[in-house]
Amino acid sequence: MNQKNLSVLFLLKKDKTNQQGICPIYCRVTYLYKRKQFSTGQFVNPKEWNSKKQQANNACFGNQQINLQLELITNEIRKAYLQLQLSGGEFSVEDIFTFYSGKPVLQDYGMVQYFKEYLKKKEKLIGKDIKLVTWKKYYYAYVQAKEFVKWKFGKTDLPLKKLKLHFLHDFEFYLKTERNQVQVTINKTIQRFRKPITIAVSEGYLEKDPFAQHMPGRVKKNVVFLSSEELEKLEIHNFVQPRLEMVKDLFVFCCYTGLAYREMSDLKKEHIIKGFDGNQWIQMKRFKTDKMISVPLLPKAKAILDKYNTAGSNALPKFSNQKINSYLKEIAGIVGIKKSITHHMARKTFASTVLLYNDVPMEIVSELLGHSSMKITQEYYGKVVQRKVSLEIKRLSDKISKNKS
Repeated sequence: MNQKNLSVLFLLKKDKTNQQGICPIYCRVTYLYKRKQFSTGQFVNPKEWNSKKQQANNACFGNQQINLQLELITNEIRKAYLQLQLSGGEFSVEDIFTFYSGKPVLQDYGMVQYFKEYLKKKEKLIGKDIKLVTWKKYYYAYVQAKEFVKWKFGKTDLPLKKLKLHFLHDFEFYLKTERNQVQVTINKTIQRFRKPITIAVSEGYLEKDPFAQHMPGRVKKNVVFLSSEELEKLEIHNFVQPRLEMVKDLFVFCCYTGLAYREMSDLKKEHIIKGFDGNQWIQMKRFKTDKMISVPLLPKAKAILDKYNTAGSNALPKFSNQKINSYLKEIAGIVGIKKSITHHMARKTFASTVLLYNDVPMEIVSELLGHSSMKITQEYYGKVVQRKVSLEIKRLSDKISKNKS
């Protein structure tokens, strides 16, 4: 039997023979090497069943009715098979049974097609449930997946039902070699790519998640920040060029507030409030998590705000993130800091050098950074705490050694 074609076979479930000596007749449909078996609702005496002819002996009226019903089932299954063939799409033995049962067969989506429709739905939620920047990240994942299918298979799409675990392995290889992405970026791209796939499973377009066993590549989370000596060296340096002096001030301000670029850029005078303790606080929503953050103004941050307290609603001068990062490279070279400084390093310096190295508890650091969960803070800054403990133990060891001498 060629299992690439449709096969309809009736068989008896003799282990379910009842006290009257009759057993149920089951139908087994085979297509593309896959089987679907179900009860026909008909019963027959095993002694009266002709397996070769696939029918009951026509000795009595009851058996004739059984044969008529089995013939009707066969015709209906073949009719469902032919209608699915005429639809032009790919289908499975489950689809044949679903169609035979009178249930609507779900559209056989292509992966790229389904992702595109997922994006269309999400686009309508921009400004309601999601931000434009979030939607764009999923769009970039869609573009990369689409280009990968073209690169790997020479096609514009692949059937959802054809996706296997090795697809992700190949996709990861493509992102690493053809797009030169680092592991953390690859993990994010695959994470976004998998989102519509999990929805396809929940909507019944896939029987199970083909990527359930996938493990993201390991990423070393090394937090790079300025030491207290490097930060002080930066603070005391006066730059002749106004643009460098301004960017230095913006960077130092964020070293003492932990604001990311977007929050620093959006900071208005109205966000500076008088707190419950009588001191000034920054109170605003973090753009990335939509979480309200409240950061007390340390003296050095307040001094920079006072320095740029001019007319208008903005609390600080405006620079693009690209220009800030470009100027920070100049600043590092002039001051003699060997690290590659970016604006985001200020946020890490705030968490590490300003807070954790001054014994501020991790949960307070998490709150001031506006992280969506404590786990994120621990993942990134756990090693900083270990380093702090190591330094303190060394200091204690030196103190004990001096006392003994």
